[in-house]
Amino acid sequence: MALAQHAAPVRNPYSKLPNWLYPTFVVGVLSLFVAFATWAVFFQPAGYFGPYLSPFDSPLITLGPIPPAIWVAWAPLAFRLTCYYYRKAYFRSFLWHPRSCAVAESHRASYRGETAFPWIFNNFHRFAFYATFVQVLFLAYDAIIAFNFAGHFGVGLGSVLMLVNVVLLSAYTFGCHALRHLAGGNLDCFSCSAAARTRFRLWRGVTVLNIRHDRWAWASLASVAATDIYIRLLMAGVLHDPRWIA
Repeated sequence: MALAQHAAPVRNPYSKLPNWLYPTFVVGVLSLFVAFATWAVFFQPAGYFGPYLSPFDSPLITLGPIPPAIWVAWAPLAFRLTCYYYRKAYFRSFLWHPRSCAVAESHRASYRGETAFPWIFNNFHRFAFYATFVQVLFLAYDAIIAFNFAGHFGVGLGSVLMLVNVVLLSAYTFGCHALRHLAGGNLDCFSCSAAARTRFRLWRGVTVLNIRHDRWAWASLASVAATDIYIRLLMAGVLHDPRWIA
């Protein structure tokens, strides 16, 4: 029996959605976010309204005419660009190289992974994690301050948005593969000492978040944009911040 000239298209056994949908989603969403972040960081003043501070500007550093976000935005940008999940997402979506396991690729230069410029910089992911860890602490402080209205406890929509944002960012950051390795890496035995057992429990906790690392990545990306947009709409007078407790 003669072999077919063209192999049947590879289907995703875990989803009935068309194969093109996910890479299209990644390209569309990441492109929109990069365009928005560029506008917010380089061409807008600090996103500050009452007790609310945009996550793009935290911690707020003002130095002459330089946009404040430039001093801090590099940390989450480097963290996401070098993130293990995002690497897979943009390699397969923007570059289509490598496409995926068992999927034929077009004829092009051999895949060299992260051993060549510029992808070799992805190996600095753990250092980007350290910087982002510090920024998340500032964002947690900002979320607490967001409930302080002129010295009185209050709850506004902005307070809730900032709290949700820091929770999602924390889940994404503390589910990172780099933290998972710090917690449980370089150990031959998880039960041989009290310290090893403690690290094992920490490793399991990080793994719970890591299992859904992709979901936390997208949810936190959306919450950062939503929080910044909301604060800027308040600054422009387009919206009024509703208060449930003031």
